[in-house]
Amino acid sequence: MTQGYLSLVLHAHLPYVRHPEHEKFLEEDWLYQAITETYIPLIQVFDGLERDGVPFKITMSLTPPLLSMLSDGLLQRRYVRFLDRSLELAEKEIKRTGDHPEVQPLAQMYFDKLSQARDLFVDRYHKNLTQAFRSFMEAGHLEVITCGATHGYLPLMNLMPNAVRAQIQVAVQTHEKFLGVKPSGIWLPECAYQPGIETFLQEAGIRYFFLDTHGLLHAQPRPQHGVYTPILCPNGVAAFGRDAESSKQVWSSKEGYPGDFDYRDFYRDIGYDLDHDYIRPYIAATGERKMTGFKYHRITGTTDHKELYQPQHARSKAAAHASDFLFNRQRQVHQLAESMDRPPLVLAPYDAELFGHWWYEGPDWLNFLIRKIALDQEVVALTTPGEYLKRHPKNPCATPSASSWGHNGYHEHWLSGKNDWIYRHLLKAAGRMVELAQKYPKATGLQKRALNQAARELLLAQASDWAFIMYAGTMVDYAVKRTKDHLIRFTLLYKTIRNGKIDKKWLGDIESKDNIFPHIDYRVYL
Repeated sequence: MTQGYLSLVLHAHLPYVRHPEHEKFLEEDWLYQAITETYIPLIQVFDGLERDGVPFKITMSLTPPLLSMLSDGLLQRRYVRFLDRSLELAEKEIKRTGDHPEVQPLAQMYFDKLSQARDLFVDRYHKNLTQAFRSFMEAGHLEVITCGATHGYLPLMNLMPNAVRAQIQVAVQTHEKFLGVKPSGIWLPECAYQPGIETFLQEAGIRYFFLDTHGLLHAQPRPQHGVYTPILCPNGVAAFGRDAESSKQVWSSKEGYPGDFDYRDFYRDIGYDLDHDYIRPYIAATGERKMTGFKYHRITGTTDHKELYQPQHARSKAAAHASDFLFNRQRQVHQLAESMDRPPLVLAPYDAELFGHWWYEGPDWLNFLIRKIALDQEVVALTTPGEYLKRHPKNPCATPSASSWGHNGYHEHWLSGKNDWIYRHLLKAAGRMVELAQKYPKATGLQKRALNQAARELLLAQASDWAFIMYAGTMVDYAVKRTKDHLIRFTLLYKTIRNGKIDKKWLGDIESKDNIFPHIDYRVYL
C-alpha cells in the first residue's frame, strides 16, 4: 500500500540566445547541446515508458525563453546544421579510431545516438520539440509548469511591483500560447522568494510554487511537518519545499551519484584533446577550442589519468544508483508516515540539464528509477504537486521565509560585488517602462510596436542568467554585453517614444533580433 509520494521536478531553462546577425554564434551551442544531450534523451525515456505501459508522473518547468527558442524557425534550422556537423565528425572519428578497437565503439555510439536524435527531431517532431512535451502533458504523464518570463530574479525587482507582475503575466501568456493551457504552478526563478510574491501568482491564476528547504523551515509559523507537506500562504497559494536528502544524493558531485568513477567524464573532450588542424572545423569559428560532445573517458578519480569510458558498466551503475535512491525514499517515507496525519510528499527538484548534459547517465538513472517505482514496490508512488493538492487540499497556513537556492540560500549569488551594478539600471528602466505604459495607454501603429519592443528589451535585460554568469566567472563578457545591449536599446526606445521620433528601420532591426514574445502587450506594465 502506498505510504507516501515522490515528486520529481525537472527545471528546463536556458537564457534566450538568438543571433540572426551572425552565421554562427558560439553561445547558441548552449541550446543545441541541451537539445542533444538532455531534451531528446528525456523524450526518448518518456517514449519508452509510454510504449511499455509504465505509468509515470513527472513535473517539468519549460521556461518561456526555452519554449520560444524550441519553436523558433531560425534556431531549428541551425540545430539541424549542428547535428549534421556532429554526424560528420562522428563519421571521421569512426575512421580515425579504426586502429583502436577499444575506442571505436565509443565513436560508433555517438554516431548512433546523433542519428537517432536527428530522426526524432526532424522526422518525428518536425523540428519542434515543444510538441513532444505537449503530447506527454496531454497524455497525463507530465505536469508542465512555467517560470518568470525571462527568469528574472523577482525579489530584486520588489521596488517596482509592476515589473514583478509583468514577469509572471507574460510567462503565463507564453505558456498558454505554446501549450494550450494556463500553468497551474511556477518554478520561481532561482527558487527566489520574498513575502508578497504570492499576490502576483494568485492574480495570474497560479496555484503553487517551489522553495528551497529553508524557505519552508523558516516559515511563520513553522510548519509541523517541515517540507513533507506543502504550506498555504495566507492567500491560499501553496508552497512546496525541497527535500535536502534526496537532492544531495543526486546533486552533489562529491557525495552524489554523478561523481561515480564509472560515469562519463564531462570535462575530457576531443575538442581539447585532438590535433588542432583535425578538430578545427568543429570548434569555434575563431579557432578557439570548445566542447564537441565526444568524450571517451570516465571520471576514474581525482587524477589526470582517465580510463576509457565503458557504457555498459556505467549503465549498470545507473541501475544500482536508481535502486539505492528508491531504497532511501522507501525508508524515508515509511519513517515519516508513522508520525504524520497524511501521506508525506518528498519533493525532489533538479535542473533538467543535469540529466544527460552534465550527468551523461542521468536519463538512464531516471528511466530505471521510474520503472522500479512502478513495478518493484508499493511504498512510494510518483505524483505531481497539482495532484497532491487535489488529494490533500487542507494544509498548514504559513508565510514562507525570504530565500533562494543560490549560494548561502538568500540573494548574494545575484547581488554581489561582481554583478550588483546592474540593478540600479534595471530598476530605472522598469520605472521608465511603467511611465511609458501609463503615458501611452492607447498607442497604435509604430508607437505601439516601439512600446512592445521596449517591454521585450527590459524583460531580456532582467534575465537572472546574466547576473549568475557574472558571479560564476564564466562567459562574463557575453553576460555583460547582453545586459548592456538590452538596456541601451531600451533607453533609446524610451527616448524616441517620448520625443516622437521613432526610427522605423532601426526598430525593425531590433525586432528581428530580439523577437521573443511576439504577442506581448506593453500594457502589462500598467
